[in-house]
Amino acid sequence: MAPAPPPPDTAPTRRIAAPALERILGREFRVLDHGFVRVVDYMGGDAAIVQAARVSYGAGTRRARDDENLIRYLMRHRHTTPFEMCEIKLHVKLPIFVARQWIRHRTASVNEYSARYSILDREFYIPELPDIVSQSTTDRQGRGAAMEEEEAKRIRTTMRNDAKRAYDHYLYMLNEDENGDTVDDNRRGAARELARINLPVSIYTQWYWKIDLHNLFHFLLLRADSHAQDEIRAYANTILDKIVRPWVPAACRAFEDYVLGGVHLSAGALETVKRMMAGETVTQEASGLGKREWRELMAALGRDNA
Repeated sequence: MAPAPPPPDTAPTRRIAAPALERILGREFRVLDHGFVRVVDYMGGDAAIVQAARVSYGAGTRRARDDENLIRYLMRHRHTTPFEMCEIKLHVKLPIFVARQWIRHRTASVNEYSARYSILDREFYIPELPDIVSQSTTDRQGRGAAMEEEEAKRIRTTMRNDAKRAYDHYLYMLNEDENGDTVDDNRRGAARELARINLPVSIYTQWYWKIDLHNLFHFLLLRADSHAQDEIRAYANTILDKIVRPWVPAACRAFEDYVLGGVHLSAGALETVKRMMAGETVTQEASGLGKREWRELMAALGRDNA
């Protein structure tokens, strides 16, 4: 019996495919209160990295273990171009203040929802109460201690009310409802590109974001880090856990071992470690390292009190 023909929306392929990623194409992974990330398309996988490094075609006769060792060698020695052979296109829905941090990664192609052309949805990011905390006393761009619950509630209510009022005024200026229908036939609405001006950065936008794997790893290094803002870190962790791991498992393991979980040492820091291993008691002053680098080194070595 002849095999059944493929469904109309699929076709056989001879390109390198990642079966685990194929299974989640188009699936939305929820982030924050209204956001999501989903895979639109991709190119390559672990095999494409190996193929590019060897400049050959086909699977060959090498074992999978050899391929993974090669990927780990490439990651360890910062041979980045083979990782650029893999690309991924994501559809992301995110608050504008997160988008403004995200767009600083200038190594991707981006096409964003146009508020000059379309009406933005009435969707705003409102943090949960435990996420409303005070300013850090040691980090000018970080969060500090928890706030009193009643104060956190007042702040959250203020955020919600301000967002609602701004959106109501947005629709008034447009003279349209949320479906784009005219509200008052006796007056003209403002241009959409003007009416959007007063909207807060908590409102959600959407974009398609296409990036190669090398630069995606750099994005994840910075945005999945504990020092990144919580909201963009939620997106980075979702991309890492739900998308990158099933897409390129071997490359992801190497990235987590050598980059995310690794430590980069300066020549001075390496020399300090060698002296310690030789049994010498080394102080910050004797090491020649600055105070901040010394603290970072001691933390990496698990000697925070040294």
